[in-house]
Amino acid sequence: MITGSLVALITPMKLDGSIDKQKLDELIEYHISAGTHGIVAVGTTGESATLTYDEHANVIRQVVDKVKGRVPVIAGTGANSTHEAIDLTQRAKEAGADACLLVVPYYNRPTQEGMYLHFKAISEAVDIPQILYNVPGRTACDMLNETVIKLAALPNIIGIKDATGDLARGKELIESTPTDFAVYSGDDPTALGLMLLGGKGNISVTANVAPSAVAKVAELALEGDAENARDVDAGIAPLHKALFVEPNPIPVKWAAAQLGLCENSIRLPMTSLSEPYQKQVLDALIASGISQ
Repeated sequence: MITGSLVALITPMKLDGSIDKQKLDELIEYHISAGTHGIVAVGTTGESATLTYDEHANVIRQVVDKVKGRVPVIAGTGANSTHEAIDLTQRAKEAGADACLLVVPYYNRPTQEGMYLHFKAISEAVDIPQILYNVPGRTACDMLNETVIKLAALPNIIGIKDATGDLARGKELIESTPTDFAVYSGDDPTALGLMLLGGKGNISVTANVAPSAVAKVAELALEGDAENARDVDAGIAPLHKALFVEPNPIPVKWAAAQLGLCENSIRLPMTSLSEPYQKQVLDALIASGISQ
């Protein structure tokens, strides 16, 4: 089972908007050296919505090739077209990804039955471990626990990234799904709470700029050391808040650029962090001991 701090990796870009392959390699080494337990490539934080189809597949392949099995690689392959999600998932498997992350179909707002059949079709089409991803704040569509519980019984579906921030819902999922089904947090402010309830890790935005601390929180939480986990998490709590002052990944890419991890470049329709918020993010980096 994949556990721990799983960074929702940004996709570094040059100032002209092209993917910065050198910086991507450097980011991977940065995270492995810092103790990150796994890398999620081309999820929402990786700007999957604005990468071309080939760019999407190529980033996954580059991450897999650079990691060389040192940590698990989870490829974001979700789409609001079942056919496209199947194709991306197949390409991720061919690239050597360890698992795939499949977001609830966005915009077209399927019914619970539609979501069930969507994920069922992917699980039957591609033999690779698959993690569901429920983030209603981005998709305008909420996959209910009842649907997740049904899907947990299907082959290849091994877990869910729950980005609702609702610990009661997360607790119900942990208690109602098989022991080999992993519930991961997708919400940094409540991730520690979910792990202490039995969650298996945190697919984290904050880990992009504070990888060692996020990894330590996960390690302590998974060991059941709540007191020390809370102490470490408190130190990076300002980042959990500041990195969402504008829609993700706007703040985290700006923060990463301040640390020299990438250029301050993001693709339209997303724009760089608005000036009124820049001091807030910088102050959070300083308060968390990440920047001076």
